[in-house]
Amino acid sequence: MRAQGRMNGVGRIQNADCRGAKARSFSLLTAFYLLLTVAVLPASAQEKGWEREWNETLAAAKKEGKVVVAGSPDPVMRNEIIPKFRSRFGIGIEFLAGRSSEMTARIRTERFAGIYSIDVFLSGPDTTANILYGEKMIDPLKPMLVLPEVLDPSKWKKGKPWFIDLEEKYVLRPFSSVAGLLFINADFVKPEEMGSAKDLLNPKWKGKISTEDPTTTGAGANLASRFYNQTGEEFVRKLYIEQKPVSSRERRQFTDWLARGTYPICLNCRDDDVRALKKEGFKLVEIFELSDVPGAVNGSPWMLTLANKAPNPNAARLFINWILSKEGLEIYARGYGSATLRTDVDESFLNPGNIPKPGVKYFDDSEWKWIVTGRRETREKVWKLLKEGKRQ
Repeated sequence: MRAQGRMNGVGRIQNADCRGAKARSFSLLTAFYLLLTVAVLPASAQEKGWEREWNETLAAAKKEGKVVVAGSPDPVMRNEIIPKFRSRFGIGIEFLAGRSSEMTARIRTERFAGIYSIDVFLSGPDTTANILYGEKMIDPLKPMLVLPEVLDPSKWKKGKPWFIDLEEKYVLRPFSSVAGLLFINADFVKPEEMGSAKDLLNPKWKGKISTEDPTTTGAGANLASRFYNQTGEEFVRKLYIEQKPVSSRERRQFTDWLARGTYPICLNCRDDDVRALKKEGFKLVEIFELSDVPGAVNGSPWMLTLANKAPNPNAARLFINWILSKEGLEIYARGYGSATLRTDVDESFLNPGNIPKPGVKYFDDSEWKWIVTGRRETREKVWKLLKEGKRQ
């Protein structure tokens, strides 16, 4: 009996230990669950937060009915972006297209009269930095970003959306491509005849070169400034004065001249204009660098900014986030042939020459300091040189 009592006592102790172990196990599981809940809930709440904010923005944007975007004449915007945005969100894009000088003159006139008609600017670096930013025509863009795929650092080659202004919140740069230096028509100019800058000065090419007008702000003056910076004043004088290039402000005319061989060397032709002619069989070759003119990258086709006092702020926010998404930027990259700064955009369709090579140090033609001070000062020197050349 005493033995049986001892056995029952042992059994009670073991049962108590078992119940204690179960209780401890339950407590640990409960604590783990609570920790897991604490860890997961903020992410879930955040996800619901951005979705709610996005849906509210979409609803308000539909009431506004449109977003007004200003930029340079752009077939990609007209033929691809506008239809896709409307089909995606049911909201139209009113695109105001014009040369930078014309557009900025219009904006100044409107604002003097108290009119604010534009929501978003897609503009070149000079207009963006020196006029829109310099004259305080824009609001911070950074607070407008809401889509996770736009804010996710892993989606950007720079580790974040790249704001290039000093405050890092006004001017967003979504592109960085190796810039073409010039185009040649290989039926008239052999590629091996264009190995160095001095080859452009060959007397046989006198009067055979076209350029966008270098005496006004734009691509022509920008390239002349780059040449001045990389090769010096004497080279610029010989190229732009002694070689007697023909200039125009109509960019499509350059492409026509290039294809016909009228001016078989084009300093400012654009790849998106040339591409169709290459498909038709024209032997048009893009040259990215010369032995004494290293390659350069730029932010073409545009920098993205938000107009202050935007009349359609919700539609503007919708457009800004969408154009920076994988879908938006990939459409633009395909149409324009420019490399984006997103990590998830397919680049297999790009000309390999346009994709920056890892480890290569490029001259950045859209770097903020160069745009605001360096290029402006250099451009003034170029303009002075060209003005003096006309007097001779």
